[in-house]
Amino acid sequence: MEKFKSVIGREFIEKTKYQYSVPSDQEKELPQPPLDQEIEAGKPVIELPAPGELEIPAIDLLTAIENRKSTRKFGDGWLTLKELTYLLWTTQGVKRVTSRPATLRTVPSAGSRHPLETYLWVHRVEGLVPGIYRYKAIGHKLVQIDSSEGWGEKLSEACYKQPFVGNAAVSFFWAVDIYRTEWRYNERAYRYVLLDAGHVCQNLHLACEAIGAGMCAVGAYHDDALNALLDLDGKEHFVVYAAAVGR
Repeated sequence: MEKFKSVIGREFIEKTKYQYSVPSDQEKELPQPPLDQEIEAGKPVIELPAPGELEIPAIDLLTAIENRKSTRKFGDGWLTLKELTYLLWTTQGVKRVTSRPATLRTVPSAGSRHPLETYLWVHRVEGLVPGIYRYKAIGHKLVQIDSSEGWGEKLSEACYKQPFVGNAAVSFFWAVDIYRTEWRYNERAYRYVLLDAGHVCQNLHLACEAIGAGMCAVGAYHDDALNALLDLDGKEHFVVYAAAVGR
């Protein structure tokens, strides 16, 4: 049987090799894009507990790695706001903003560009109204985007009818601001943002072990439908990965 050979996939790998690179906007000394998105006008903002206040039980790293597994069935248990804060901090927390400027975070990113924005479907988190939120990493805040009903069903549908996405206590959707990395790396940026998403998701897996939560990474979703739900244009800003977390 002849093997399937992806023309598009192979072309992507070929055309994102460094020999095809042209001077980047950084090399042209064009202004760099903002380090994160501004808070949407009129949207409620929730101050999160400081990382030093979280008091999450310590867990041995090897134990967390060995116990990590994908969980697709969740109960009705809730997460606390401190537990959600811990998950956000360990996946996108800003430790310092440098004079460059750039952000130094709890996860690596090519050139410290950190292009990911974290959107959340909050379903069962103590103290939060169910709805869509965005984590503003610089400033360590949550921005409440939409608290209308029906989000669980719509997000599950956009993720090819995977019910655990909508049933989870909280689901993460990592969207990329592509120019944040393109500014420095041109076409190579499209490789790097996927690597960045992998770093973030693995941190979430391990952090979930520390709070006794289950988690499943999600790569199967209808791109256009999910981007539309989160009000992303699908070109400059688009989802690259997702994950569901619950008890």
